[in-house]
Amino acid sequence: MSFIELKNVCKKYAGAEKNSVTDFNLSIEEGEFIAFVGPSGCGKSTTLRMIAGFEEITGGDFYIDGKRMNTVLPRDRGISMVFQNYALYPHMTVEKNISYGLKNMKVPADEIKKKVDWAIDILGLSEYRYRKPKNLSGGQRQRVALGRAIVKDQKLFLMDEPLSNLDAKLRVSMRSEISKLHRELGSTTIYVTHDQVEAMTMADRIVIMKDGVIQQVGKPMELYEHPANKFVAGFIGSPQMNFYNVNVKGDTVTFENGNSIKLPDSVISKLAGRQGEMILGIRGEDIKLDPQNLDLYKNNKMSATVDSIEVMGNENNLYFSFGGTATVARVSKYEISQAGDEIEFVFIPSRIHFFDKQTEESLFNRRTLCRKFI
Repeated sequence: MSFIELKNVCKKYAGAEKNSVTDFNLSIEEGEFIAFVGPSGCGKSTTLRMIAGFEEITGGDFYIDGKRMNTVLPRDRGISMVFQNYALYPHMTVEKNISYGLKNMKVPADEIKKKVDWAIDILGLSEYRYRKPKNLSGGQRQRVALGRAIVKDQKLFLMDEPLSNLDAKLRVSMRSEISKLHRELGSTTIYVTHDQVEAMTMADRIVIMKDGVIQQVGKPMELYEHPANKFVAGFIGSPQMNFYNVNVKGDTVTFENGNSIKLPDSVISKLAGRQGEMILGIRGEDIKLDPQNLDLYKNNKMSATVDSIEVMGNENNLYFSFGGTATVARVSKYEISQAGDEIEFVFIPSRIHFFDKQTEESLFNRRTLCRKFI
């Protein structure tokens, strides 16, 4: 049995018509960094709260290190938790905020000092040791909240959107700090976020949820390269994947506006004989405008008029209408276009995804949705 086991875990609130979380199955190895990600209301925080013991599990079983935890009190689960709102005591200094939990646990004073000194040093809080929360920045407060959690020396850390109150620049630096802290401590971490960039950059594996159901579990690049369905494909990646309603007949793909492209044998073989109406997906970076690719795939050249441009510094996002839908292409910063320009472009054939029109499951990735991920 893995360090953490959730088996068919469900949550249904009193008076609700349906479950908030349904058949949640997941195994987590000791020392893993797992991110729960999905849109608001998908059940990720509810699942975290069931793990913490703040919410009752209404179906299924939850184990830590082989011990069933469904009815174990939160304080007896061996868990440290970091909240979104920091939950610091405003009248206490940094030092006292970090040490408070240890005092309640009746830890000897000399050991408390040793642990607090270590946490303050590892989190870079030495110069703020005697400040109160009102005199700290958001990032400093978040580090204090982390310090309060790590001194308890628990095997499992739970983090519920801990960076959502910080500005964009600070979030980037705090992501790095939390990842470094996880490596140094070697503890198992479950991290809840609505930000797929946080999940992609921090986690060993990501659990993507929608409507209380796991959609896919995997390593960041596995989810990016091999999404199980259209939802995962659209959720992971920024800007999101482009989708088109198409008709496939033989080696020819026809778009709603009448444009068509030819598929190479390598892509046709992955479709395994499927034809007819389906959804084509392609990421913006796999739409190419450069001369080399235009020449390489010259038989599949298409054209459109640029509607708008986002200059990102390191790259440009070109927005245009094609195939009956809004499209975005991520191009080099050296590929400069203006709104109103006519552009030629190609899709990299090997980077095309196909999804079933009805179920929206990937036609290249035949894994069953969510229920059997372990």
